[in-house]
Amino acid sequence: MKASEIQALLDEPACTHNTKEKSGCAKPKPGATAGGCSFDGAQIALLPIADVAHIVHGPIACAGSSWDNRGTRSSGVTLYKIGMTTDLSETDVVMGRGEKRLFHAIKQAIDSYSPKAVFIYNTCVTALIGDDVGAVCKAATERWGTPVVPVDAAGFYGTKNLGNRLAGEAMFKHVIGAAEPAPVVPRADGLPTYDVNLIGEYNIAGEFWHVAPLFDELGLRILCTLSGDSRFHEVQTMHRAKVNMVVCAKALLNVARKMQDTYGQPFFEGSFYGVQDVSNALRDFARLIGDPDLIARTEAVIAREEAKAHAALEPWRARLKDKRVLLYTGGVKSWSIVSALQDLGMKVVATGTKKSTEEDKARIRELMGEDTKMIDDGSPKALLSTYHEYKADILIAGGRNLYTALKARIPFLDINQEREFGYAGYAGMSELARQLALSMESPVWAAVRKPAPWAKQSGPGTVLAA
Repeated sequence: MKASEIQALLDEPACTHNTKEKSGCAKPKPGATAGGCSFDGAQIALLPIADVAHIVHGPIACAGSSWDNRGTRSSGVTLYKIGMTTDLSETDVVMGRGEKRLFHAIKQAIDSYSPKAVFIYNTCVTALIGDDVGAVCKAATERWGTPVVPVDAAGFYGTKNLGNRLAGEAMFKHVIGAAEPAPVVPRADGLPTYDVNLIGEYNIAGEFWHVAPLFDELGLRILCTLSGDSRFHEVQTMHRAKVNMVVCAKALLNVARKMQDTYGQPFFEGSFYGVQDVSNALRDFARLIGDPDLIARTEAVIAREEAKAHAALEPWRARLKDKRVLLYTGGVKSWSIVSALQDLGMKVVATGTKKSTEEDKARIRELMGEDTKMIDDGSPKALLSTYHEYKADILIAGGRNLYTALKARIPFLDINQEREFGYAGYAGMSELARQLALSMESPVWAAVRKPAPWAKQSGPGTVLAA
């Protein structure tokens, strides 16, 4: 990919902070991609498309070290769980056999699994040696009749977030608009049906299944969730939606903006974490569709679900009220989880913003105040220093911070993509409250902080008992 094309993706017009004085996203400093490279970002953005064969074109480590690290769930086919790679060796690189191996890998995937499509992920090695992945994909499509889509997101292009955008660019360029959705089946109650998309929703731990029934009840047919629990044909039909909701703005905002420019689809940014945010998301769909009857029915559903949610959360609020939280995550979760925690009566003393946009930071200030503490440094030393300085009761972060918390013997809750529990929707709030209470109230913390039973304190040091 050309440097000018990468810069065009970084210079996203839909970002409100992208002004004449400050154009585009900042260029990452050396070492900044330690949190994930462009290849990693592209792969995790598209891997949840369940009926596609995902082939990583490169050495084995590119696939082996990153495969399936996002806990997305599928309601049907699970082809996406099978890791595929061309497994290039040094000999293949020296002898120039990369394109040949890729062509045969595509054939094997099609013959063995009959996928609806094949996605090819370019990596650092194959980009450096100049393999023409696009030409191979075109030839394979003509040969076998199965769509083969190049995803040019070599790791050295930039950060994980850039990889998300590269993945979205590939979908917009090669997939979206290539097919029509199934005809709408008339509802038994005679109410109209409206088609919508969710962009940047990944169904982590199956959490979107908490929310999907509300869409069905309101007559909102979800054409595609890009990309949680989605299918290739669904991605092809995204251009027919009435409204798009962007769940993870920094990742796939470019897709929403281009669909607005090309197909006239309005979009909004929202979240399904927290009672108020779920209600606001449903209201925004109804508002943009503009049907007065839908707006009235949406308010009725919101009133019913909020009453049920508040009743279910009341016992947990009594246990969690005024507990202090250090939140270290990024992107949409840097503010949406704040809203969810505030719904529980908890106080967020600081939040991470390493992967957050200026819009995300503005929402954080709106929720927490102008003088709120935002953390860019996620090193163990910095996190623990902030934790103790603000007298937090629990650290909420991603899996890579788990051992920091365990070594420091402090309560921890995993909030990122590796987690096993879904926290979205009204029902997800009860699960979030439950997991928070279980972590903070566990008797293990008091036990591990006590001196060993065979040791006794003697002056400034500890000596073994005689």
